[in-house]
Amino acid sequence: MSTFTQQITTVRGRGARTNATGRYESATREAFDDGWTPDDVEPVKLTTTVTAEKAKVIITRNDSPDVGFAASINPYRGCEHGCIYCYARPAHAYMGLSPGLDFESKLFFKPDAARLLEHELARPAYAPEVIHIGGNTDPYQPQERRLRVTRGVIEVLSRFNHPFSVISKSGLILRDLDLLAPMAARNLVRVAISITTLDRKLARSMEPRAATPEKRLDAVKRLTDAGVPTVVMFAPCIPGLNDHEMEAVLERAAAAGASGAGYVALRLPLEIADLFQEWLATDHPDRASRVMSLVRQMRGGKTYDAQWGKRMKGEGPIAALTARRFAVAKVRYGLAAKLPPLDLGQFQVPPKPGDQIDLFGS
Repeated sequence: MSTFTQQITTVRGRGARTNATGRYESATREAFDDGWTPDDVEPVKLTTTVTAEKAKVIITRNDSPDVGFAASINPYRGCEHGCIYCYARPAHAYMGLSPGLDFESKLFFKPDAARLLEHELARPAYAPEVIHIGGNTDPYQPQERRLRVTRGVIEVLSRFNHPFSVISKSGLILRDLDLLAPMAARNLVRVAISITTLDRKLARSMEPRAATPEKRLDAVKRLTDAGVPTVVMFAPCIPGLNDHEMEAVLERAAAAGASGAGYVALRLPLEIADLFQEWLATDHPDRASRVMSLVRQMRGGKTYDAQWGKRMKGEGPIAALTARRFAVAKVRYGLAAKLPPLDLGQFQVPPKPGDQIDLFGS
């Protein structure tokens, strides 16, 4: 196996600090300290590339008891938001690319998503179930403004009266209020907005190309004002870094009109553990050792535990205290009510042009 060296450096507007090789590649790149400090190194600019991906199906199914949905649609692979903690990063290794900088700069989109979805929903054997959009990468990341893949998917769901949920940390979701609001009136959609911090400086460091915290709170307000049920996700909750903001985020979310809230503990599977620790070392060196110590205390002494039932919330005293604080804050700010299920009964395959109309009804 050949080995290349790679310096930890600053890449303008990106989350990862390196581009370490994925676990399936035969050659590896390793970061090393060459004696230069970040002040001595000129920030590097990285160009985003977007490639069309040929997909055969668009609805993905899973049997995980942790995620709350069985069917999902991901219009994009990779995400330009560049969130350093993103649990989707390791999937880029399947493409022969790095979960580091490649993940946020070498993107893939599914141009046939709407057509494929229409074909799947129209199958005679199809049984409707709530579809979640964005379970992997953000469906409203910056490229969606131009490519409109997510928009096309929602247009199809609207025509079929098919219920769905969607999660994002982008204000671009407001572009599609003309679709979301009428569907919400029919109890066919629910939105989740991810808000990890109210600190603009931390947000810029941790989620470099995502919307500011204020923009996300504005999205919550405008969605709820339009009648779209919106929950806020405090995800991830990072002990020693943003966990102290939990109550403040929920308070602001409630004031903006949110109808519910959820949280997920920081997850560091596979390559993310090294990427996250590199980021801590460069952006938060004063807190790096404490943060990782607390993370390990929540993960049985490891950086991550992938067991179902533990991976989302962790275990141990710190995890228990976090869960208790969150439950109390939800009640305090009126976010604890259970939302009604979305309506599956309205699903109907729309007639195609040229179909004969049944004059006598069914």
